[in-house]
Amino acid sequence: MTTQLVLTTAPDTELADRLAHELIANGLAACVKQFAPCQSTYRWQGQIERTTEIPLVIVTDDTRYPELEAWLKAAHPYDLPEILAIPCTGGHPGYLAWASNCTRAPT
Repeated sequence: MTTQLVLTTAPDTELADRLAHELIANGLAACVKQFAPCQSTYRWQGQIERTTEIPLVIVTDDTRYPELEAWLKAAHPYDLPEILAIPCTGGHPGYLAWASNCTRAPT
């Protein structure tokens, strides 16, 4: 098992709070860090867009990632939400074990 950081954004604080809470409540994440609003500039459907978003960093286990991704796509209002998974190649062993235990799939 490998701990992963999953990056996503939410269009507002209310949704960011709800996503964070539900990811933890459903055991899909050990921790969700919600950052201050930021400005995102990107190309969408041929236009350059600029919007305010709330960045989220989600700590999960690679065994739960497929379910987390499917859940996040279904819960997110964007047609194409940012969902990027980054495997952690190192870290404090105790923290990595904690993250794995928090996201252990129900049996």
